Amino acid sequence: MSLPPGFLDELRNRLSLGQVVGRKVMWDTRKSNQGKGDLWAPCPFHQEKSASFHVDDRKGFYYCLGCHAKGDAISFVRETENVGFMEAVQILAGEAGMPMPQRDPRAQEKADERTELVDVMEQAVQHFRLNLNTAAAGDARDYLGRRGLDADAQARWDIGFAPDSGGVLAHLTGKSVAQDKVIAAGLAAESDRGGAPYDRFRGRIIFPIRDARGRAIALGGRAMAADARAKYLNSPETLLFDKSRTLYNHGPAREAAGKGQPLIVAEGYMDVIALSEAGFTAAVAPLGTAVTEHHLALLWRMADEPIIALDGDTAGLRAAMRTIDIALPLLEAGKSLRFAIMPDGLDPDDVLKKQGKPAMQGLIDGAIPMVQLLWRRETEGKVFDSPERKAALDKALREKIKLIQDPSIRNHYGQAIKDMRWELFSIKRTPSSGGQRQDWSRSNSKWKKPAGPVQTSKSSALGAGADVESHLREAAILATLLSTPSVLSAFESDLDRLETQDPDHRVLRDAILRHAGAADLKQVVNAEVGAAVLEKLFGQAHVQLGSGARKPGDAEFAHQCLKESFAKLFSRQSQPKEVVDAMSDIAGEVDEGLTWRLKMAAEAVVKAEKIQGADSVDFEKADNGALVDKDEKGSFDDLLSRIKFAKDRPE
Repeated sequence: MSLPPGFLDELRNRLSLGQVVGRKVMWDTRKSNQGKGDLWAPCPFHQEKSASFHVDDRKGFYYCLGCHAKGDAISFVRETENVGFMEAVQILAGEAGMPMPQRDPRAQEKADERTELVDVMEQAVQHFRLNLNTAAAGDARDYLGRRGLDADAQARWDIGFAPDSGGVLAHLTGKSVAQDKVIAAGLAAESDRGGAPYDRFRGRIIFPIRDARGRAIALGGRAMAADARAKYLNSPETLLFDKSRTLYNHGPAREAAGKGQPLIVAEGYMDVIALSEAGFTAAVAPLGTAVTEHHLALLWRMADEPIIALDGDTAGLRAAMRTIDIALPLLEAGKSLRFAIMPDGLDPDDVLKKQGKPAMQGLIDGAIPMVQLLWRRETEGKVFDSPERKAALDKALREKIKLIQDPSIRNHYGQAIKDMRWELFSIKRTPSSGGQRQDWSRSNSKWKKPAGPVQTSKSSALGAGADVESHLREAAILATLLSTPSVLSAFESDLDRLETQDPDHRVLRDAILRHAGAADLKQVVNAEVGAAVLEKLFGQAHVQLGSGARKPGDAEFAHQCLKESFAKLFSRQSQPKEVVDAMSDIAGEVDEGLTWRLKMAAEAVVKAEKIQGADSVDFEKADNGALVDKDEKGSFDDLLSRIKFAKDRPE
């Protein structure tokens, strides 16, 4: 059975030789460099103890320094599995998820045609190279010179020129190349009006496009005329050229990435050439299309985290966002993208010419992870001043995160989004003074872990002037959430607007919100704020007796505790604010609106305090529906009364 052209190349591109060989050998971790695809092991083909068997995972070849065995993934499977060529291909195709092609009686004919077209393309490249030295190419040479490409650089990249007349079609047919072959290679096209075929590339600087093996498979042309219909023109798709699976400068970039160079994805030929000439030799570009799934597979074969270097204009940012949508479902552990956004109005070539290599190096070093650009897309230029807008943001981000197939990566993205959401929506509260309303302002500064446990005096908690009941309910809420984190999602918004009196409580509240969804919330919070803060919280008698900490992990019980505590706490906190606001509004006579507001605030407190009746949210329900402690030690409200009595009792 003959395989269709390109099938084996696609198979080799999809497979990792390191993974294929890794099933049969034990890598020498001291000698191997996994990140660069440089792998060493004892040879599986002869008995030895030293690691003389070398696998170059980037290039897809192996070689043994001892027995001189060499080959690729197909030959390795043939030798180790003792199977024939086609059976080895079938085994690897199954691993790569590629269906074996059906028998094609014309497969050999197509393979021969492909070989002929490669030869035609090489002849065309040499023809265009010679044209660049003619008088007709004077403007083209001047343009290349202005772009910083001297004669040596032009030769390195095989840059050529296609004149307006006397083109490659006449040249090749004059050398006995069949006209239909020139057309099949994409160098010429048949006229729609029934006339003679014509050259596709006229009046353009020519950039040869080569596959990973260095064979010329297509051309790119940059128009010299300002009024040309297309500034850049690529070959049409042919038997040789599939633009969705081809990268400009693929072969040299793959070799450079294997030697440790960062893999950079630019937008066009000139950016790739400029980057390579400046020393960033692992640079590639898609050809006339956005980055595709096939491109990403090729890129991840070369490097774990390719850097997408896009122009700093609107079109460049749109391209980056499209790439994110394509990449999210394909992410795997260790395989991702980073983004280096150029300054507004500049492309990589401009940055190198105007700001120099250090500036470009800084942009590459500062490339941001994909999750940050995803967040930027959903938040930049938007205002989130209402619950509905915040909910819309949450929904949009959830929909994107759902696209990630790997559950571990999906969880990490969710946590990263939560952290950034916390920074965006966190608020810092400044103390009010002089009877004026509190000033609320957004804080975008990154939270810093305190040097040690927050020290509080008695006056800050149960001392004179403090709201003892509010302080105790805050403690009960925090202890309940830490004891039963599964209910946090239902009360996250309530916790976010909770105004804490105690600095320790404030630190705990912020830490709980930051790490909502953590596998072991209590342990994570403990590591962040310090054990002393949690010991102080859980060491209080009313927390042990009257909060959800009494039944850790009981979601129903915790939900009841939190519902009652939040209701009563918010009602107590809202009444003083209404009074302050009302007092500040009094400038003359007291109107009905003012008295109505004060009446509503008072009724809210009364209603919350009566929550213990038939509509109550209980800690532990007795026969009569009242809140009681299991050991008959009294309800939480009873505990509050005892604490207040003890506090106010004279010495």
